[in-house]
Amino acid sequence: MECPLCSHDKTHKHGKTSRGNQRYYCPICRQTFTSTFDTLYYRRQIESETIRTVLQAHAEESSLRGVIRTTKEAYNTVVSLVRAASQKRQMIHNARLQNIETSQISGDEFWSFVQKNKNAVNPMN
Repeated sequence: MECPLCSHDKTHKHGKTSRGNQRYYCPICRQTFTSTFDTLYYRRQIESETIRTVLQAHAEESSLRGVIRTTKEAYNTVVSLVRAASQKRQMIHNARLQNIETSQISGDEFWSFVQKNKNAVNPMN
């Protein structure tokens, strides 16, 4: 497994966590980590299936209170999951969408905006 901290690929198994997850040790940066490091599942005390259920319900535009009733999780837990997923998604979006060159730009929304403002400025039309 590759070390998520220094990208070194020669890590060693280093025991298990109290929940039974495999731990790894990187001899280069001298850090231990689990396979869930830097994911939504890292250091969460709820099941991965519950996390998926919360995020799926939120993606389907269920209310937070509805998700809480369905999953029986605390309000702060649900909000924390949704925020963490949103931050991850934004980081991935920012990393992948850089230096995009375009040859054409759609102006439909722009012209709609201009037309609305034009009518607001000149009420005589």
